[in-house]
Amino acid sequence: MSELLGGVETGGTWCVCALGRGPHEIVAEERFPTTDPAATLGRIVEFFRSHPAPAAIGIGSFGPVDLNRRSPTWGYVTSTPKPGWQHVAVAGVVREQLGVRVAFDTDVNSAAVGEHRWGAGRGVRELCYLTVGSGIGAGLLLEGRPVHGLVHPEMGHMRIPHDRERDSFAGRCPMHGDCWEGLASGPALAERWGSDPGRLEADHPAWDLEAEYLALGILSIILVASPERVIVGGGVMEHPSLLAMVRRRLPDLLAGYLETPRLGEEIDDYLVPPELGDRAGVLGAIALAEGLR
Repeated sequence: MSELLGGVETGGTWCVCALGRGPHEIVAEERFPTTDPAATLGRIVEFFRSHPAPAAIGIGSFGPVDLNRRSPTWGYVTSTPKPGWQHVAVAGVVREQLGVRVAFDTDVNSAAVGEHRWGAGRGVRELCYLTVGSGIGAGLLLEGRPVHGLVHPEMGHMRIPHDRERDSFAGRCPMHGDCWEGLASGPALAERWGSDPGRLEADHPAWDLEAEYLALGILSIILVASPERVIVGGGVMEHPSLLAMVRRRLPDLLAGYLETPRLGEEIDDYLVPPELGDRAGVLGAIALAEGLR
């Protein structure tokens, strides 16, 4: 029997810990709010101390984070707007407290790895995983491996066209105002329309505008990174018609520039929902730990 592995997803709102070998072999799992660093990291450590010791632990963290293994702040959350979490050591605390090897990446890269290993990205080497919820984030895999680079891609903070005549909303990103996240995240929807997005009617004009913004951002990702599949999840995507609306709008924006059936008659197999749902991040963290063995 293979060794148990640990997975941790530290999201901006919730933290999930799991122990197992994959989606069908989870022996323990716990979900709790992401509060202050000391309390949250303490609960992570306590979870693993309460169960058989894993051979390694993978962590997918909200960010920005430091992924440079040569950096003295590797494994840190860095310049996040989340209060109290600026420049907090995450990976180092878990590694030192539990005495295990730790893999560390962004939460969206972790979700991309999970979907690539067990979900909608199986067999796809160039993959983008996009989440649209309390923020917008995207993980990118090239040849099956997460892209890092200078720091790591922050596609949620790209600038996309903002037609102020159609949409006078200033944006709600605390750092960039009307970046992609500032215009199209769940909080942006709520602030612009004065209602929780889940309560907006199916024919509300919010959804046409949201589909436009999502298609514009996805178009930029396609033109820069050319992923073979784009997986789109997150709470905002639970609106039953939104994915179909984005699928219809994206080819219009491409205007025939890229000749591929994947962005035409095969778009339903190109722009897809996640198969692992909201477990993609923590399962991807287990897959990251698997890579350390």
